[in-house]
Amino acid sequence: MSERNPADDTATGGRIERERTTGDAVGTTDAETPLLRVEDLWKSYGDEEVLRGVSLEVDRGDVEVLVGPSGSGKSTLLRCLNRLTEVDSGHIYLGETEVTGPDTDPNAVRQQIGMVFQDINLFAHLTARQNITLGLRKVRGQSKTEARRRADSELDRVGLLEQADSYPAQLSGGQKQRVGIARALAMDPEVMLFDEPTSALDPELSNEVLEVMGQLVAEGMTMVVVTHEMRFARGGATGITFLDEGKVIERGPPDRIFDDPERERTARFFQSIRHE
Repeated sequence: MSERNPADDTATGGRIERERTTGDAVGTTDAETPLLRVEDLWKSYGDEEVLRGVSLEVDRGDVEVLVGPSGSGKSTLLRCLNRLTEVDSGHIYLGETEVTGPDTDPNAVRQQIGMVFQDINLFAHLTARQNITLGLRKVRGQSKTEARRRADSELDRVGLLEQADSYPAQLSGGQKQRVGIARALAMDPEVMLFDEPTSALDPELSNEVLEVMGQLVAEGMTMVVVTHEMRFARGGATGITFLDEGKVIERGPPDRIFDDPERERTARFFQSIRHE
């Protein structure tokens, strides 16, 4: 891992410098097409409407941070993006490929849209390396040697190569979450989703994860992040989406959303978290 800690930039309010990646999105050669597009998404559980007409666009290399009070639909939206949760209506596109299309394979989607969960979902009986090679061998069909080489490369990327043979019980919470990030990155996703990746960690361990996320920002990884880490949101995001009661209330660049929001509800939210 780099000696420079990108998480320090977010802690001090500085912006993380990012590389803008190039290349075609899945299913498109149009450089103007957003990499990820959500159109009029609705989702209910029984009588409760969790998402109510959500739309947003994320360009390649962008980092969109979703913020809002608990129960506003942020995590449900993330789960819809890679079809862990099926939508009731609306459309999701990755490039020109409709993620929500009836003929689209959800497992293929999840290779292209990786996800790091709030709960750390590692197989307890497998080492850190084996947690990564499992998907590479079963889903990607890689040989044992190829999968091991890629797993070690991603563990090195998140600063955990020396822990490759450790089991989850031997790792800290921050280390386990970093293994989860390495596992998702090994599938070469177009987009990375993060659902409150630091919520179960103490501040010191949270910084380990934020450092890795900051490095991904600097590398130009396209990301959609749900977080209460406002220093990351301000310093790492290209855009902020504020949700409340299943609706997008306001979207914009971090400085404007934080310091000069247009909607009164957005202003009240940020005022409340400043006093926490």
